[in-house]
Amino acid sequence: MNYRIMVHSLGSLLVLLGVLMATAAVPSIGFEDGALLAVVGAAAATMAAGIVARRLSAPAPGDFSFREGFAIAALGWTVAGLFGALPYLFSGAIPGVIHACFESVSGFTTTGATILADIERLPPSLLYWRSLTQWLGGMGILVLVVAILPLLGVGGMQLFRAEVPGPVKDRLLPRIQDTAKLLWGVYILLTAAAAATLALLGMPAFEAICHALTCLSTGGFSPKNASLGHYRSAVQWVVVVFMFLGGVNFSLHYFALRGRAVRYLRSEEFLFYVLVLVVAAGVIAICNSGARDLGLADQLRHAVFQSVSICTTTGYGTDDFELWPTGSQVVLLTLMFIGGCSGSTAGGFKCVRVLLLIKHAYVQLFRLVHPHAVRHVKVDYKLVPQEVMQSILGLFALYAMAMFTATLILAAQGLDLVTAASSVITCLSNVGPGLGDVGP
Repeated sequence: MNYRIMVHSLGSLLVLLGVLMATAAVPSIGFEDGALLAVVGAAAATMAAGIVARRLSAPAPGDFSFREGFAIAALGWTVAGLFGALPYLFSGAIPGVIHACFESVSGFTTTGATILADIERLPPSLLYWRSLTQWLGGMGILVLVVAILPLLGVGGMQLFRAEVPGPVKDRLLPRIQDTAKLLWGVYILLTAAAAATLALLGMPAFEAICHALTCLSTGGFSPKNASLGHYRSAVQWVVVVFMFLGGVNFSLHYFALRGRAVRYLRSEEFLFYVLVLVVAAGVIAICNSGARDLGLADQLRHAVFQSVSICTTTGYGTDDFELWPTGSQVVLLTLMFIGGCSGSTAGGFKCVRVLLLIKHAYVQLFRLVHPHAVRHVKVDYKLVPQEVMQSILGLFALYAMAMFTATLILAAQGLDLVTAASSVITCLSNVGPGLGDVGP
């Protein structure tokens, strides 16, 4: 392996992360929150570490191999999570390395779980940084690095493939760096639209920016303790729209902006995604109708909001679904597993993988009844290669084993089964809230 090019790339990542971290100085100055030195010091330390890594490994010619791409992807997220904790530690807002790293990693992975009991006590600059970590993690800070790799004299195809795994990869432009820039351009445009819309509805500008950053990234961090339950219903419906868009393959958004919105209807994964949300919201509304003393409009709003929030793995809350009937909670657990579309900012197993598993199961059953029939798994009228199906089945097996093993470990520590199982599912799928002691 070319360790020099790995260290050089990780150094570039830290320099970029430090520059972005320094933007938290703006709200610190504007609100005079007293965390300016901590923010600037953390940004300086991050950039210094990146510069040292680049100097020690320079020059770094060549391109990545598959092994190096996967190594950089894994190490990149680890390094980002560790250095992202520095503002919390330097300010003293989150004492303890483990707690600070938990909050940072939860942000970059857009999980949305938090150790904070009182979120609103954080200085505005740290609330902004907390939201920015999710925005960077949503599209993938490594995809952003891919966009600037030509400036570093290296290519990024293997890193892009390692960072954006899945059965379907849309290479929108011939050069992978151009594709990365294009995806980030669409991401920035939708984020700006979300912030502007929320501000027009009366949300304070700072809170609108924070929610836009965590909404399109399907992260779920909110500067308010009550999450989106703090705001009126009109704001919640707007957030539903942008959460939904965040869970859609961003290549479809690109085609829509180019006047080819029909691509949405030609995507089997998108149609499956919509179907899952409609059925889930309908079942939850029916289950809750006799159990919650709320009006029909409020019942529907909570059902739709939580279905979209959980399926897109955003994790926002407008209602305490710990109080919902068991049937509604089972639907939410199912949505946690399914997640959003491939090529989106959402987590979970991904709709296209679930859809292919269903199609694969149907084909196997069909062959049992008609052993001489020739049937193949297809998606969007394209044949799915056998090696792709094997990789999906392998990933499903790993996912199930990890979930089972982690649930046993947590249960052995004294947690009840509901808390143990839901906490594992919500973390593996990057949702945030679960059930039981880890509820909303």
